[in-house]
Amino acid sequence: MELWIPITVAAAFLQNLRSAAQKHLKAVMGTTGATFVRFGFGLPFALLFLLVLSRLAGYQIPSPNGTFLFWVAVGAFGQIGATFLLIHLFSYRNFAVGTAYSRTEPAQTALFALLFFGERVTGGTLLAIAVSVFGVMLISVAHMHMSWRNLVASIFARNALIGLASGTLFGIAAVAYRAASLALGGPNFMMQAAVTLAWTITLQTLVMGGWMLWKDRAEIGRIGKAWKVSLFTGFVGATASFGWFMAMTLQQAAVVKALAQIEMLFTFTASVFFFKEKINRLETAGCLLIVAGILILVLLG
Repeated sequence: MELWIPITVAAAFLQNLRSAAQKHLKAVMGTTGATFVRFGFGLPFALLFLLVLSRLAGYQIPSPNGTFLFWVAVGAFGQIGATFLLIHLFSYRNFAVGTAYSRTEPAQTALFALLFFGERVTGGTLLAIAVSVFGVMLISVAHMHMSWRNLVASIFARNALIGLASGTLFGIAAVAYRAASLALGGPNFMMQAAVTLAWTITLQTLVMGGWMLWKDRAEIGRIGKAWKVSLFTGFVGATASFGWFMAMTLQQAAVVKALAQIEMLFTFTASVFFFKEKINRLETAGCLLIVAGILILVLLG
């Protein structure tokens, strides 16, 4: 098994935990605060990963260059915008459609990788992306009254457009992070990922922290009151990002993001076994399509 596969699966599991924690935080603070927590509370852990690789593993920290810094900035701001939009969707009574469109991220990542770097994916990978994305969208609209009229109308709904924009920014960020990590040129994929993560999350923390000091200081107080959940969010978020960056250093971003759809299976496992929720036929079909997409990716991608 190629190393990027188990790394991606682990990152998807951790991202599922981070998303659940951020949904909880959205109930006690604003969108800006819930977005900041992912970065600000993740920064100490990102620096710890770098320290461990440098001091204990003995890897040399590569020096940043202009190309690296450019793509770090693109990825950092893209991820801030994408996360803000995704969390903003939780404010809508029916955020399922928007969340579904945000899951078009793998397809958009493949497009941006082609446009920016000329990276091409195989026919098997494209098929895997299409199948898994359709599966995720089925799950997301499974509890809506399904009709052609509702389906067409949902495409132009405000929350759908927000979700699509979120997926676009996540796709751009994924391609940018791969470009930044590869621009370092060594010494190995773990250190390249750790350096990319440290620079990225530092920039994100400074930008969002400065914004809150300028525009919304009350939000800082709300974050402080929820520090325990915020610390957990930061830990799993930073660890998941470290996994994404390692995987995307080893493999094309679009391929990694296609496999990352396995996160939805983790969500449904928790729903069924821990919360004793029942799933309907559309949700079951969506899960099976995600599994099919992953199998296609692994076998034919």
